[in-house]
Amino acid sequence: MSEINILTIVSIAFIGSFGHCIGMCGGIVMAYSAKMIDPNTSKISQSLAHLLYSFGRVTTYTLLGALFGSLGGVITYSSTANGILLMLTGILMFLAGLSLLGKLKFLTLIEHSFSSSKIYKQTFHKILNSKSNSSFFTLGMLNGLLPCGFVYFFAITAASTAQALYGALVMFIFGLSTIPAMFSLGFIASLARATKFRAMMMNIASLSVLIYGIFTIYNGLKYF
Repeated sequence: MSEINILTIVSIAFIGSFGHCIGMCGGIVMAYSAKMIDPNTSKISQSLAHLLYSFGRVTTYTLLGALFGSLGGVITYSSTANGILLMLTGILMFLAGLSLLGKLKFLTLIEHSFSSSKIYKQTFHKILNSKSNSSFFTLGMLNGLLPCGFVYFFAITAASTAQALYGALVMFIFGLSTIPAMFSLGFIASLARATKFRAMMMNIASLSVLIYGIFTIYNGLKYF
């Protein structure tokens, strides 16, 4: 992974988190903030709860990154295969960018309603009734499993590394880059209602995904 790739991942994840992540997961943050966190406790205790939740998400993302990186490594057995994988990744990224912009239903077609499953709902409500520190971390890990177009984009990126370690690193960096937005949301409820701001940030991130997709296709062509 080159420095420019890491910078791109951080930029897209950070900007996109203020658009997509707040809209997608904001309800969960608001729910556990109201249900599990006592407003009379110290800011340090409240901050710890939000950080544990975020690091739970990061843990799940990192494990998923290792999985997708390993899957990518299975099919990259030659220089030509590497090129094909990168080109396919770039095409998928480009489609993901169009979908995030609302121009295509690519991501919605591959998402499934995991959050509406009985097991997920029962587990979610059980955790919400607990106020232990570990419950915030567990809730974050559970949140990391939710179907999400933005996560799919970075999972595709992880697969393109063709290595479990680098795939895990991609998703780890993605997760860390989303913490500022989700952490802020825990204290500033108005962020969830700032629809114009979130839309602007989402558009910037989506355009970045499109550009990164084209760049990845170009890198794939170099193998031929």
